[in-house]
Amino acid sequence: MWAGWPPTPYSALLLLVGLVPLLVAVENIIRADYPKKGRKIFSVCFTAFFIWNTGCIYWVFNSLNAVMPVFIAIPISLIPFGLGALLMASAFWLYYRYRKIGSVFWSFIALSCFWIGYEYLHQSWDLAFPWMTLGNGFASFHQLVQWYEYTGVYGGTYWILMSNLLLFQTFVAFKNNSSRRNKNLLIIRSLIHILLPIIVSLIIYTNYKEEVNPANVVVVQPNIDPYEKYGSSNSLDQIKKLIRLSASAAQSNTEYFLWPETAITGNIDEAHTFGNQTLMEVKSFLEKYKNGNIISGVESYKTYKTAETGSARFDDKANFYYDVFNAAAQVENSPKLQFYHKSKLVPGVEQLPFASALTFLKPVFAGFGGSTGSYGKQDKPAVFYSQSGIGVDPVICYESIWGEWVAKSVKEGAQFIAIVTNDAWWGNTSGKDQHFDYAKLRAIENRRWIARSANTGISGFINQRGDVVKKSGWWVPAAFKADINLNSKLTFYTQYQDFIAYAGCVGSAIFALIITVYSLKRGKLT
Repeated sequence: MWAGWPPTPYSALLLLVGLVPLLVAVENIIRADYPKKGRKIFSVCFTAFFIWNTGCIYWVFNSLNAVMPVFIAIPISLIPFGLGALLMASAFWLYYRYRKIGSVFWSFIALSCFWIGYEYLHQSWDLAFPWMTLGNGFASFHQLVQWYEYTGVYGGTYWILMSNLLLFQTFVAFKNNSSRRNKNLLIIRSLIHILLPIIVSLIIYTNYKEEVNPANVVVVQPNIDPYEKYGSSNSLDQIKKLIRLSASAAQSNTEYFLWPETAITGNIDEAHTFGNQTLMEVKSFLEKYKNGNIISGVESYKTYKTAETGSARFDDKANFYYDVFNAAAQVENSPKLQFYHKSKLVPGVEQLPFASALTFLKPVFAGFGGSTGSYGKQDKPAVFYSQSGIGVDPVICYESIWGEWVAKSVKEGAQFIAIVTNDAWWGNTSGKDQHFDYAKLRAIENRRWIARSANTGISGFINQRGDVVKKSGWWVPAAFKADINLNSKLTFYTQYQDFIAYAGCVGSAIFALIITVYSLKRGKLT
């Protein structure tokens, strides 16, 4: 499973068979004379999934250890390493519970529902971290999942699960020396289930043609050390560097310049932007480009007389409440500014999960680029509109792994997707590559170009098929342009989003209810 995970190229087919050994191990436990089989299955699965999760997202520790001692970084890293494994193992435990009362066929359906239910939970609660959603595994081999424009990544999750289950069933049939007819039937079913989506995807990929509707976009990677960014490096000097890089790639008809997350520092008061020196510098640069717009990550804040939001903090010296935002802003050749506040906040870094219960942990989490209070956020996605009518979906860093969230903005009128991020916190690890690759899936789901600007990490352009058209290197300043094709058509996924996840959640609730009723009748649940 680790070898099949991004960013390893063209290895994703391993995911279609990677769970078979674990399914065999679980089956051996079910059929053996073990006491407390449920506990043994859970422990075996947790161990396997902990190893897999840690191997794929080890970079979480790197990012934490850069700003805090090892003895603090290790236990905090264990939260994402272990929490995903815990939820995955729980899905297998519930599968075992249903196997005791249902047929093998319905047990397979139950496992798929329990797994999809866990994945949806893990993108929805305060500890959300959907990095290891199974469908993400094809980000480095996107040619095989062009049908994500209909299903999204949850279609990939179901494909991977059922492929493993069918191959497992085929293995068992051969091991038990089943009839030739049964073995041949299982082989045929497995091959159809694996090959048909691949064939369909390659046909879509080969025949997909973009409608020509060009707009010139420039992405900028300033390559500013994130730890100097808030220390020794002057914010105005940073803006001048961004302007210099932008000008080096611009042309007279450039519509958009894309700058990375928190490129504009200094906490901009959203209610009083007129006269702000930084914004004046930016607007002065734009005067050369008639239809030019800049989308940039910014640090901003709002003040209130009362606590208007759950994240509002009180300034006892100034006697007002305020929210701080990790935001994106669109600057144009007019007094108008459009703001979007990052909504999918990183647990621990940008918001304290279950804040009312875990207030005592605020100082621990404050070290990693965050604050002792949660950032403010908005509840709905946004679309920025240029004066020429182009609609853009502003996506900030971590948000780019939420397919449904991105699709909601596209449905509201976005014609391309602009991702602003700062992946430098993770160092030169696979984390930055995984993050970049996941953006390909958003391009396919919505059939929209991706323009991606990273402070450093990987900046680039991805077309509507998920192909990388241009990309930067790691830890180098860069600026480059592309004529991207705008698209206003809505895919099936854009319109209906995570319908497979909803079906999985309903299914998991039904199967869990069946298990509970059966266990209550027997008087125990072990």
